[in-house]
Amino acid sequence: MPKECTAVVRQESHTSLVALFLAQAARFKEKPFLWSKRGGVYRPWSWASVHDQVAALANALIDHGLKPGDRVVLASENRPDWTIADLAILAAGGIPTPAYATNTEADHLHILDNVEAAMAIVSTPLARRFLPAAARARRTPLVVLMDPADDVPRPAHVPVESWNALLAQGEGREVPSTAHRIRANDLAVIIHTSGTGGAPKGVMLSHRAILHNCMGAHDLLATIGLSHEIFLSFLPLSHSYEHTTGLFFPICLGAEVYFAEGVETLSANMLEARPTIMTAVPRLYEMMRARLLRQIEKEDGFKSKLFYQAVELGSRRLQDPAGLSWRERITDGALDYLVRRKVSQRFGGRLKAMVSGGGPLSPEVGLFFRALGVPVLQGYGLTEAAPVVSCNLPCRVKIGSVGPALKDVEVRIGLDGELLVRGPLVMDGYWNDPDATAHALDGEGWLHTGDVGEIDADGDIRITDRKKDIIVNSGGDNISPQRVEGILSLEPEIGQVVVFGDRMPHLVALIVPDREFLLRWSRETGRSDDLSLAANDPVLRLALARAVDRANARLSPIERVRRFALLPEPPSIDNAQMTPTMKARRHIIRETYGDLIDSLYNASVAA
Repeated sequence: MPKECTAVVRQESHTSLVALFLAQAARFKEKPFLWSKRGGVYRPWSWASVHDQVAALANALIDHGLKPGDRVVLASENRPDWTIADLAILAAGGIPTPAYATNTEADHLHILDNVEAAMAIVSTPLARRFLPAAARARRTPLVVLMDPADDVPRPAHVPVESWNALLAQGEGREVPSTAHRIRANDLAVIIHTSGTGGAPKGVMLSHRAILHNCMGAHDLLATIGLSHEIFLSFLPLSHSYEHTTGLFFPICLGAEVYFAEGVETLSANMLEARPTIMTAVPRLYEMMRARLLRQIEKEDGFKSKLFYQAVELGSRRLQDPAGLSWRERITDGALDYLVRRKVSQRFGGRLKAMVSGGGPLSPEVGLFFRALGVPVLQGYGLTEAAPVVSCNLPCRVKIGSVGPALKDVEVRIGLDGELLVRGPLVMDGYWNDPDATAHALDGEGWLHTGDVGEIDADGDIRITDRKKDIIVNSGGDNISPQRVEGILSLEPEIGQVVVFGDRMPHLVALIVPDREFLLRWSRETGRSDDLSLAANDPVLRLALARAVDRANARLSPIERVRRFALLPEPPSIDNAQMTPTMKARRHIIRETYGDLIDSLYNASVAA
């Protein structure tokens, strides 16, 4: 497709996200914008079609009483309707308030009451959990259901409308005048934090903040030759990372967005969409690395040797470009064709950048993929910064760093080592929580990130840990649990791991075996692969102990895990022990398995 089919709209050109979308829709008209599976096949939604539905829904919401500044909860899986709803709420003068598709009834009630939502737009599969929360909310919202819902119980006093009825009501009407009165400093969204350390807080982000993020991302990626870009969206749009980089950044570029069906089908969807840009969380990279290594184990000796040679030579070249001999450079070049091109095809074959965010990416994992030619860039951010603060430059990737700050973003290190951020991207505060706002934002406009880091001479940032997650053992040593967990997770037998040890003499760990390893181990030993039973199997424990010993050999004495236990079920979103971006909720895991953790220390004392 020719380059003129893509148009970047600069932040300075438009004051709002709605104005940004309207400008791109007017330019691209019938060209594809959003892609979703219908009848098992990806089919496009044009810019014009999305525009018309945004206008129709916005007018209908106003007809049903939505007033400027009213909050509207948006609870849905990733789909084109999510985009339409988000833009329509804004165009009608409302403030979108996304909710995770995995939220419980209690989670939905917390958000409804926190923002006193006037309305909610909900996908019907989520209605069974959402409608009871709406019935209990202090302010009863009007609920719009995206799909037919004849079999969903409806509380008598909760007003319910259908998506199709509202679209029909507003069909053929122009975008309402409220869309043109939005200013850069108006609220664009209230996104609730994922709750790794307590009740979620509503982060208020302005149009200015998200537009600034989009322009910063564009300037960062300009060197990869932005033209006709294809995004594959699979992280939840209710999370600030995907909301900005997977929705509004593509709008800024005039790009196409494919919606993945789910994590399980991600590999197949990559081959179908053939994305040029993707965003992902560290856990996904860890899973893809483990899958690649398992597949290589099944290959013949020659193919396996070539693969590991590509990893080894690629890693050395990235760490020391002058360190390869001329023979090794020739071999490394040949491996581009023999190995790296084939790995690239697994990702669709035209990936320009795959940005990791939402948590720390293990340096070993990042180096592994870049050695294989996968253009992984590690970024850093937080919801309170819209969310992107920094990212590796494509032309200068420092493994282990999160790159320099985006344009017009100030960063510095506080006296206690905390990274501080200031600029147009910073939130306006937490909704209805002045105390938390005052704690996060100081009088000079610096956002206190809660992350501990350092900035090198080139301006590249390194995040060393979460300020509140640092383990201080009984000897007064500071230990990074994320580093320890990252190294343990590299062992093929270990699927998930969480370490503990605050105010204790040494670290202990709770471990979930890798599922593929557990199935193979079960076949080889004839023992159960049911994790609830296998967790107490001494033979399985011995196999995991060998993996822990290998990891401990790469850790300093104070970082080593002295004792561990196997969990009867993996931490997950469903059991509330993981956030939607697959970060461990350490405090929930501690509450759930407190007795088990204590027993590991009691066993140490007895020994």
